[in-house]
Parts: sequence; structure tokens; C-alpha cells
Amino acid sequence: MNAVRVVVTRPEREAAGWVQALQAHGLQAEALPLIDIVALAETPALQQAWREIDAYSALMFVSGNAVDGFFTSNQAAALVDRAQAAPDSVASTGPRWLAPGPGTVAALRRAGVPDALIDAPAADAGQFDSEALWAVLGRRHWQGRRVLIVRGQGAGQDQAGGAGRDWLAQQFVAAGARVDVVAVYQRRAPVFTEAQRQRIDAAAHDGSVWLLSSSEALAHLPAGDWSRARAVATHPRIAEAARAAGWGVVVQSRPEITDIVGSIESMSP
Repeated sequence: MNAVRVVVTRPEREAAGWVQALQAHGLQAEALPLIDIVALAETPALQQAWREIDAYSALMFVSGNAVDGFFTSNQAAALVDRAQAAPDSVASTGPRWLAPGPGTVAALRRAGVPDALIDAPAADAGQFDSEALWAVLGRRHWQGRRVLIVRGQGAGQDQAGGAGRDWLAQQFVAAGARVDVVAVYQRRAPVFTEAQRQRIDAAAHDGSVWLLSSSEALAHLPAGDWSRARAVATHPRIAEAARAAGWGVVVQSRPEITDIVGSIESMSP
């Protein structure tokens, strides 16, 4: 296992924690972010959401980056202070805080949101995504209620970040809810250094295992021959995108450290 090199492609801040965790399991992990995260200035859409924040039944965050971007506002801290001061009453009358997976849950906890107010897939869920979150929420009464989705946007997208096509937003609307969407950060393609470009070229052929956590990130890689490249993908859609891009070996894994390490072990000769 010590000979296995793992390339962590998450955004820089997230990648550091994953590199450390993988190294603790004896792997030679390194960070090579394939997405840059850039905070957005407070937009008119976000300002409008804050004016109406008490009308929302739920605040849904697509990622830890969405939580971090939301909490740059002093108004967010004040909202959490209210929740902490009276968690029982807020749980019944204030907004629920929704997260698709443990990383987003951890970000909400760091921000001070009480566990009693957070809804997320169970820790042993098969996947952590919108579908798994809706399995938790789908039977609740959403008719006439308002939901705010806090997310990022890709480069070139408008402030809604293409959320009109978002599957979870569609489920809320179909259940009778009114959905508003705000973007608090932007996802951009990184500008690779010459050293990073050389590492990308080498890792496509030298047996390194890429940890892929985003379909969008794959499009940021330079064009080349990926037929000898190996990857662990943390979602079926990411695995499908990698195979479609010509990657030689792609193993799907739950996005938990023990599952990822096990998947990497399964790829060893």
C-alpha cells in the first residue's frame, strides 16, 4: 500500500483534509485540485433571501463550500444564534438545515448549527447526494412551504447556477414547495503550473490512483490519453463520466475514507 500514489482532485481547502486522512492510512496522497472555489460578492438574490429568511421552512446547502459562503454574512451568524438559544422552539417553527452528506453536515456543525436542526442522509447511506437527501425529506409536507437552496455556480453560469434543472429543486416544486436559489461561490477551472501539468501527464500513465469527486472537474483536465489511468469515483455519475472520457480503470466507492481506502486496495496488483 505504501507504493500507491493517490491524486486528490477536490478543491484546495477540502483536498488538504483528504490528503492527511489518506496518508494516515499509509498512502502516498497528494493534492492536485481540479476546481478552484471563488467566493462571490453578496448578490441581489441573496439580499432578497435574507429579507425573507423567516419565511423559509428549510435551507438546503449543496456542499461545505455553500455553508462557508453563506456564513460570510453576519446575518447567518445571527440566525444560528437564534437556533442555539431556543433549539426546541426553532425546531418546530424555524428553518431546517439540509445537507446531502457528512461533509456538509460537518460544515454546518462548525458554523454552530445544532444537530437537532440538521437533516441529512444516514451515515450508512449507500450514497450522499440529492437523491439520498430526498429519501429523508420526501414524505414530509412541503405544500405551500418555501425552500432556499444555497449553492455554487460554474464559470459562465448566471447567479442561479443552472439550478432550474437541479433534480432536488424539481422534487420540492413537484411536492408543492416554492424554491429559491442563491449562489454564494463560483467553481472555476484551475490554472495549472508547469509542474502540475507534468504531474498530470505522469499520473495518467504511472499507476497513480485519482480520487474523483466531481464530473465537472474531469472537463478541466488537459486533453490526452487516459486509457491507462486509474480512478476511484465517489458517485455513479462521476464514474460514468470518467469511463466516457476513456479512463482505463474506474472503481466506484462510497465517499467515506474507509470505503475509498478499500477501493484503492482492491486496485492493487
